Amino acid sequence: MDILVLGAGAWGTALAISAGARHRVTLWARDPAQAAAIAASGENVHYLPGFRLPAGVAVASREAGDIAVLAARHELVIVATPMAGLREMLTALRDCPRPVAWLCKGFEAPATQPYGLLGHEIRAEVAPLLAGGALSGPSFAQEVANAQPTALVAASDSAVVRDALVAAFHGPAVRVYANEDLPGVEVGGAVKNVLAIATGLCDGLALGLNARAALVTRGLAEMTRLGLALGARSETFMGLSGLGDLVLTATGDLSRNRRVGLLLAQGRTLQQAVDSLGHVAEGVYSARTVVERARRLGVRMPIAEAVVDLLDGKLAPAEAVAALMGRGPAAEYS
Repeated sequence: MDILVLGAGAWGTALAISAGARHRVTLWARDPAQAAAIAASGENVHYLPGFRLPAGVAVASREAGDIAVLAARHELVIVATPMAGLREMLTALRDCPRPVAWLCKGFEAPATQPYGLLGHEIRAEVAPLLAGGALSGPSFAQEVANAQPTALVAASDSAVVRDALVAAFHGPAVRVYANEDLPGVEVGGAVKNVLAIATGLCDGLALGLNARAALVTRGLAEMTRLGLALGARSETFMGLSGLGDLVLTATGDLSRNRRVGLLLAQGRTLQQAVDSLGHVAEGVYSARTVVERARRLGVRMPIAEAVVDLLDGKLAPAEAVAALMGRGPAAEYS
């Protein structure tokens, strides 16, 4: 299979390495200088150092020509940009005859709507005829590049997209499960990043394992409520893109969003925390859009709301915890 990966960040590079052992992969970087550096060194030193690209991976950049023309030469297109770049990419690919899947997780900052959109909603606006979907699930780039066991979800309303993703990435170290519930998979990917900031804060304040378990569990309830309001299926949130991705991102030491929470608990400012990462922490940028979308739908998300107040400087770390613990009693399933 010929696969095009648009975006040479850590996750896009990791998938190129994983698939490149069995398929022909083109890893496209927006910056020609970055593409040249990767091609020369045989690894993505900036975003994923220490992992060599297989012989089956070629490197390209904007100098290779129009994205739509390049995409048409491949059998599957993977958009590996941050959420902020998805609209531009899907617009460029709107007439692409190949299946397209995106990796980014989150709600877009408000553009054409007064609230942020999920990936499939952006596609409906700019590329309604495109066969598209999302590849998601609990996965750290370093472990995928290192061929450590990983399970992912290929989510789409198109069987062509699901089948292409399974054919491309299912292998000895990666299992790919098909799922038709694209809204549910996308909500899980968006909300878990916000909840990981809360859990990092909890651990940074040394609140204990009881508190961590409570946050993860109640966070899953918030995620599910929002997903159901957006047309998702409840069972999706007990799967890889819901509970699985939440547990990984909220507790794994490689999680950038969890790291933000830990740093805020140590007294760092938000800017200091973000600057220290060297990569995008999507939860920082999607927290406000998650909460705004939930409010418009009448969905209660107190943990996510506390994270937004923390990021906006309205609450100090200890105050955010006190606000959550000071809420009145409620039934668990309501």
